[in-house]
Amino acid sequence: MNTTLTHTTRHDHPPHESTAVPVRTLPAPRRLSLLDRAALHLGMALIRWGRRPGRELARHERLANAFELGLLHREREALRLQLERDQASGLSNLLARVR
Repeated sequence: MNTTLTHTTRHDHPPHESTAVPVRTLPAPRRLSLLDRAALHLGMALIRWGRRPGRELARHERLANAFELGLLHREREALRLQLERDQASGLSNLLARVR
């Protein structure tokens, strides 16, 4: 019962320096030239230009924005009038209590 089923030799992890496989180093990245950068910027600009919305969609967006701005203006005006009414009624209530 005292027998072991494993090997008696041990493996060191990571291996010793003498048995280690040399590590490959990556070459330094190549610097981009001015022409490469210009080509990259031109390519990105062409991609953006190709993905721009059509004229009809842009017109629809302008109309929707104008409508939303008008709606916002009407809501602000209604809130301003409501605040003025509340302030006027609050002042009249104060004056009634003082008398």
